[in-house]
Amino acid sequence: MSNPEAMAPLPPAAGDAPHPGAPFRTVVLVGLMGAGKSSIGRRLAQRYGLPFVDADKEIEAAAGCTIEEIFDRLGEQAFRDGERRVILRLLDDPPHVLATGGGAFIDPQIRERIKQGCISVWLHADLDLLVRRVSRRSNRPLLKRGSPREVLEALIERRYPIYAEADIRVDSADGPPEQTVQRVVDALQRFGASKLSSAGASP
Repeated sequence: MSNPEAMAPLPPAAGDAPHPGAPFRTVVLVGLMGAGKSSIGRRLAQRYGLPFVDADKEIEAAAGCTIEEIFDRLGEQAFRDGERRVILRLLDDPPHVLATGGGAFIDPQIRERIKQGCISVWLHADLDLLVRRVSRRSNRPLLKRGSPREVLEALIERRYPIYAEADIRVDSADGPPEQTVQRVVDALQRFGASKLSSAGASP
């Protein structure tokens, strides 16, 4: 039986409007593997009535093979180049919820484009939680470089200072995913209100 969690929901039907309160810009979820970007992003998109896009799935569709195969056959740099092309294309689409791979926001060109026209949300998770989550899957190319804990520790050191540039930080924790979704929704509402307040205060 197929896993319903692995299947992205259909986007809103033609003519359907996003739900009231939905962001008017694309929401980009960033963070390390295991932070829950796809799971939270899918539910967030359903909450708002927006399309959900998983960047990794789009990359695999464009390449005609899995990300693991791209790493094995062509190397990480080829993957990063393809990832950049795909994500920059996706960022030109109408508002949606986009779950990115862990390294996408580290790319300066992608990060700058996100800052220019999207809302970035960093799903922050602590090391122990990430280790527990990634241990459930064996197809993460970066995890072939050492133990999951060692790899994730190194990635946290390099990437967390860059993820901190995101517009919003939300803690991803154990528990029902809807709790994290609600934290993202609340954070987006606060972010939108602060932007409106800032605009109103401008001379």
